[in-house]
Amino acid sequence: MPNDAPFTIRPATPADIPAVYALIMELAAYEQLRETVISTPEDFYAALFGETPVAECLVADVGEETVGTALFFTNFSTFMGRAGMVLEDIYVQPTRRGKGIGRAILRRLAQIAQERGYRRMEWAVLDWNQPAIDFYLSLDAQPMKEWTVYRLTGEAIARLARE
Repeated sequence: MPNDAPFTIRPATPADIPAVYALIMELAAYEQLRETVISTPEDFYAALFGETPVAECLVADVGEETVGTALFFTNFSTFMGRAGMVLEDIYVQPTRRGKGIGRAILRRLAQIAQERGYRRMEWAVLDWNQPAIDFYLSLDAQPMKEWTVYRLTGEAIARLARE
């Protein structure tokens, strides 16, 4: 199928889990973080479609092929007094970039944010990923340079929980 073929953006379904997971693995490889991935397709199913879903997912299709994805969830701002959206991951296959798919995914996310009354959308980008940074700046996204993200994982969580 040509790279400039029409595309659609839609909510993921359980049948999309293999394609979504494959795209996330491509993203992890692109970000040079593949060795840190411990998730499984079953984890994605539980998170998106299990008894208590904790995230949502959009997919971008060109014909029958899923070529992009975005996974997001809700947070809450005490200062704004409203929920917001955290975009955990957005990915479009490199051969499909520059065709408006990423912008269309973010446009749909912005529509969802407005429909739900969210007051902000947030995401992180690796400092070295200049193409993504340039893309986000073109959307008028503002870097939060005065904030540093902190994270606990694995043993650090367990150690703190034992204290």
